[in-house]
Amino acid sequence: MRTRNAPPAELHAPMDVLRQLEDDVIFGRLAPGARLVEDAMMERYATSRHYVRRALAALERDGLVRHVPNVGATVCSFTAEEVRQIYEAREMITRQIVLMIPLPAPESLIARLEAIQDEYRREADAPNLRRLHELNDAFHLAMLEGCGNPYLVRTAKEYMRLTLPIRAGNLADGEGLQRSLREHDHMIALLRGSDAWALAQLNVAHMQASKTAYLARLAQMAARAATQDRTGTRS
Repeated sequence: MRTRNAPPAELHAPMDVLRQLEDDVIFGRLAPGARLVEDAMMERYATSRHYVRRALAALERDGLVRHVPNVGATVCSFTAEEVRQIYEAREMITRQIVLMIPLPAPESLIARLEAIQDEYRREADAPNLRRLHELNDAFHLAMLEGCGNPYLVRTAKEYMRLTLPIRAGNLADGEGLQRSLREHDHMIALLRGSDAWALAQLNVAHMQASKTAYLARLAQMAARAATQDRTGTRS
């Protein structure tokens, strides 16, 4: 006899569930602060409660999911002030790392970045958000590694991971993707020159679109909630 919580006949494997849930979070298909109800997720991902819980635990360790007392698991969300503070730290770290890259940069570094950029450009023609995100991060990490200090790069990588829900969805926007491609090309050109400050400032400016978009989304959500409070339509 099949119990109420028995899994579907064909289950998605644990890593498939984790990957799908991570994609839904970082690309904004699940809104910041959204509740992650186990029964709904079992149906959404055609999987078992055990696999859902494993995926939630993994994403909680990565900072993409939070466990809220008396609510349960929710998609990680940041206040506007938290976003500003996180980006202040990320911008300072990134600027310092980029200023440490010797210019003109070694040809081996430039060749590596050009190879990643070529694949990034090809993917942009028939975009797969997951692959675009991976290539974008690979480009930036490869450049930062040019500073020669793995400890600083590790810190930058932690902030990249922390800001995934803020920034990854920007690549889903065609204009944002084309801007990213253009700015990557400009970074490579600057790596061939000697203006370290221009390169550092471009890297910091490169972060601003996703931060601005996320803050605008927070403002819209707050305005919508305020309207619902006034009209008594909030559930």
